[in-house]
Amino acid sequence: MKRLHLHIGVQNLDESIQFYNALFGATPTKAKPDYAKWVLDDPCVNFAISTRVTTHGVDHLGIQVDEEQELAELRECLSQAGMAVRKEGETVCCYARSEKSWVQDPVGLPWEAYRTMEDVEVFSGHRAESESACCTPMSLTPSDDERSMSVMSGCCG
Repeated sequence: MKRLHLHIGVQNLDESIQFYNALFGATPTKAKPDYAKWVLDDPCVNFAISTRVTTHGVDHLGIQVDEEQELAELRECLSQAGMAVRKEGETVCCYARSEKSWVQDPVGLPWEAYRTMEDVEVFSGHRAESESACCTPMSLTPSDDERSMSVMSGCCG
């Protein structure tokens, strides 16, 4: 199953949680002092908010899949469409261990294609109290070497 993912940067987490609880009619599936996530079936979305972004509003979008084969198929579709797919590989980000790839839409908005394997207790491989956001790669424009290898070093590693 595929699920749309949205990550929004917020200034006040508690206020934002109250708003999205009312909007979705549900409480977060995961809540941390700097992050909250709702995994909903109606609408079918993985919606996350955090205070760990450099700008407020939409930080990035994505497609979350359940199975490794779905991720491989999604990566193949993006590559076949001529998109520069940046494979991040396995990484820890947003309190989860995931396998990720990134593409950029025509207006420059980052999209991640990913599969989450497990929850973890740190935001990005470091203690949550002192780490800043790093999930979205600084640049999604691959070099010639990266195009041929389709590999990217982990942004959160």
